[in-house]
Amino acid sequence: MNDIICPHCKKAFKVDKQGYADILKQVYDKEFDNKLNERLLQLEKDKSMEINLEKKETEKKLQVLENDKNKVIDELKFNIKEADNIKQLAVSEAVKDIEKERDKLKNELSNSELIRKNSENTLKDKYKGEIRHKDEQIKLREDTIQELKNMKTQLSTKMVGETLEQHCENEFNSLRSTGFQSAFFEKDNDARTGSKGDYIFRDYENETEVISIMFEMKNESDATATKRKNEDFLKELDKDRREKNCEYAVLVSLLETENEFYNNGIVDMAHRFPKMYVIRPQFFIPIITLLRNAARNSLKYKHELMLVKQQNIDVTNFESSLEEFKKSFGKNYELATRKFSTAIEQIDKSINHLQKTKDALLSSDNNYRIANNKAQDVTIKKLTKNNPTMAKKFEDNKNE
Repeated sequence: MNDIICPHCKKAFKVDKQGYADILKQVYDKEFDNKLNERLLQLEKDKSMEINLEKKETEKKLQVLENDKNKVIDELKFNIKEADNIKQLAVSEAVKDIEKERDKLKNELSNSELIRKNSENTLKDKYKGEIRHKDEQIKLREDTIQELKNMKTQLSTKMVGETLEQHCENEFNSLRSTGFQSAFFEKDNDARTGSKGDYIFRDYENETEVISIMFEMKNESDATATKRKNEDFLKELDKDRREKNCEYAVLVSLLETENEFYNNGIVDMAHRFPKMYVIRPQFFIPIITLLRNAARNSLKYKHELMLVKQQNIDVTNFESSLEEFKKSFGKNYELATRKFSTAIEQIDKSINHLQKTKDALLSSDNNYRIANNKAQDVTIKKLTKNNPTMAKKFEDNKNE
């Protein structure tokens, strides 16, 4: 047991070991809590002091940084101002240099203009006589051209056409010996059908016609009252082509000189008439060469086609012979049939007659058989029946 004195009333208490231990524990726990609280308060104070100290240090650093920043900003502002001053100075100097260069160029330009004017005046004075001479030459040429136009105007349409025909003929003859050795190119003088073309071109290879072209040349003076169009001649040209057995038809024309459709080159008129072209004179030789070469390239196919046609002709002849044979055989068959029918009719008639004769003979045979049977049935007894005289004679004859 232990004695414990109350700190308030000063009385003593008896406490066993367990109770004493509990009380002692409570006293120790309370002291521990007090010490812990004191320690925590001290830590709080220390932490607060440290925070305040760090805050003061941070504020000092921020102030230093702010001072440094302001210092840097001031330096940058100063540098920018210096740079602006330098830039303005450079711009001013550059402007001054440009103005100097401008003034220099202006002076040079003024000098050049002055020199040019002086040179121009000098050249004008120098070539004034030559210019006057050239003007006179130009006027003379214009007069000559006008005279030629007037002369052309005075020509008839037929005369102009003949001039174009002569031009084309000369062009062809200049190449006849080198490019058209086997070709035929002559004027079409056959007007038996009431019309004719101007020229006919035919080319041959191994005596086989390769190509044929009917040409018509048309030209009119600009001032001719009978000015016509290319369309006016196409129908007649196609008629001449067919009557003269030509493969192609070509209209060499100087009509409608302002029409770009005909000025572009070789114009195919197959939409109007088959195998027909309208050309300007400069395409006269090219169109012949083009069509001739194309025809020569296709000559092999023409030969093959001729062979096929010949084979077809042979087949046709064979078919004709076969058809003729069939007709002859049919006639003979029909005649033989008629004769055979006649013979069959005669045979049928003969058969009928023979059948009648047969029936008559059979009837006679039957009569003979009946008669024979009757003869076989004849006896002396039957002969003497009802005839006593003959019966007696036969009896007497038998006894003898």
